[in-house]
Amino acid sequence: MTLMNIPFLSLKDVTALHGAEINEAVSRVVNSGWYLQGEENDRFERNYAKFIGSEHCIGCANGLDALIWIFRAYIELGIMKPGDEVIVPANTYIATILAITENGLKPVLVEPRLNTLEIDDDLIEERINERTKAICIVHLYGRNAYTEKIGQLCTKYNLKLVEDNAQAHGCKHTDGRITGSIGDAAGHSFYPGKNLGALGDGGAVTTSDPELAAAVRALANYGSQKKYVFKYTGRNSRLDEIQAAVLDVKLKYLVEDNAHRKMVAQKYYVQINNPLIKLPDSVPDEQNVYHLFPVFCEKRDELQDYLEKNGVGTVIHYPVPPHKQECYREWNGMSLPVTEYISDHELSLPIGPSITFEEVSRVISLLNSFIF
Repeated sequence: MTLMNIPFLSLKDVTALHGAEINEAVSRVVNSGWYLQGEENDRFERNYAKFIGSEHCIGCANGLDALIWIFRAYIELGIMKPGDEVIVPANTYIATILAITENGLKPVLVEPRLNTLEIDDDLIEERINERTKAICIVHLYGRNAYTEKIGQLCTKYNLKLVEDNAQAHGCKHTDGRITGSIGDAAGHSFYPGKNLGALGDGGAVTTSDPELAAAVRALANYGSQKKYVFKYTGRNSRLDEIQAAVLDVKLKYLVEDNAHRKMVAQKYYVQINNPLIKLPDSVPDEQNVYHLFPVFCEKRDELQDYLEKNGVGTVIHYPVPPHKQECYREWNGMSLPVTEYISDHELSLPIGPSITFEEVSRVISLLNSFIF
């Protein structure tokens, strides 16, 4: 029998789902002769802001820049200053941390809950002091990280709430708000593998604060609000017209594509039955768009090797947590056992809008047959 080759995520297959419209959009931009800061950006920014539920959307070069510009804008507006502290989950992709330190701010790492994988809101208040200016939540794996307690803490201590929404396009809180519109500002990534992915790098900031939006837009355009006049020392960080056009096509299908991810996830939850493989707690579908489907195994590396030998691609998110990275060597002695457990045991299974249910069944069969 020929083994099925099941990639972790086939970007070619994902693109092919809406290939005709994407090709038409790209051709339209190419033939227009206008490739930056034009109608495609304006259209996508309007549509994405409406989808998210924010007043403003500012396209930029990537998700890291989106977060950098939010914190930089708060500094330029006098709301934060270098040396101020930002509470942030310890288990996150390093970009979240980089955006904070890039601005001379101090990340304060808070452990997640193991059953939810999101920041433990019971541990936040004890880390708040007079230098704390913001809480940055990360909707990791596509799961909603916001809780009412986090909102109450922001109100109580007059803190900004910044969302890293790089992995959760279309996810909702229990009150119906979409992640990216819950906090004061949110950074979004459109890296090709994301639920809403471009054909290259791309990002955006969403906010309903007009002053912040104006500062972010200027910072991402060399610091300029008027041609050849520079209010800030900014950088060039713009979303190009081709990527904006592609994203606007894919935005129309985001809810549909997320629905497929949710059906795949439910099959995993219901049918994976192996005591060696642990799953995080499930949440109502609207609170998880399943950018990733993480499982945990004491023999994680052996499980990954076994799946690879049987034609199934997986990825570890993330094998080295931020506090153990060489670039943050001053943190290397910190003990964050929950974060470290996740890094040592997590394995992400194939999931996406193009995976077939036949392929999912094959993955589940292999998982249930894994022994060690």
